[in-house]
Amino acid sequence: MSIALGSIAGAQQPALGIRLGDIAWTDAARLLDSSTVIVIPLGAESKEHGPHLRLKNDFLEATYYADRIVAASRVVLAPTINYSFYPAFVEYPGSTTLRFETARDMVIDICRSLARYGPRRFYILNTGVSTLRILGPARDSLAASGIVMRFTNGGHRADSVEKAIARQPGGTHADEMETSMLLYMYPQFVDMTKAAADYHPGAGGLTRDSLVAARDNKVFSRTGIFGDATLATREKGRQYVEAHVLDILEEIEALRRASVPPR
Repeated sequence: MSIALGSIAGAQQPALGIRLGDIAWTDAARLLDSSTVIVIPLGAESKEHGPHLRLKNDFLEATYYADRIVAASRVVLAPTINYSFYPAFVEYPGSTTLRFETARDMVIDICRSLARYGPRRFYILNTGVSTLRILGPARDSLAASGIVMRFTNGGHRADSVEKAIARQPGGTHADEMETSMLLYMYPQFVDMTKAAADYHPGAGGLTRDSLVAARDNKVFSRTGIFGDATLATREKGRQYVEAHVLDILEEIEALRRASVPPR
């Protein structure tokens, strides 16, 4: 499918997709069949993102991308999954996580439930990093049931943009790029007066306690930021988000054409 960026960004035309929650079951009975692609957004609604972003930051990202996708693609948009596997942030008040098995099985159960009515192609609109750990096994389990599930994990356009415009030495959470995204998507939910540069290279969960970081091989972050949020700008966010929208739409169209394994 060829997609013009301008037509996506500024179009006021009726949405091509349908929101599952907005229709009756009788309409769903006519709509859901083997040709249907179902998109399921996944974004935490209670997970720390530093002092300058809201706990619902991932949910906001999922909402924004879902709105863009349902406007531009003939998909069925399912309700957002707002809890999942986020163990790296539990030391920061308000952050939540599900157990690995619970998060994995939630995705599996939702897809299998909807597959009963005909659809066998599912796209998880993923906004997290740790969620990749549960989505891979969920995909494999669903494939054994004759269901194709794919999920967001970067994108060649968005990755190229990030390499070109990012200036922070490193980071992946509430950082330069994620803060820039929110400045473009929902600037009313960003407080740049509280943005900080808080980057300590390493792997593992974040901790506010430097002694715990040394003892348990965690990453020290007093603010909950992993990167330099002070470098964020709305223009960087615009470039990244618009590229990512195109990546996601391309992945959905590839899924639409994908062959389905036997049940």
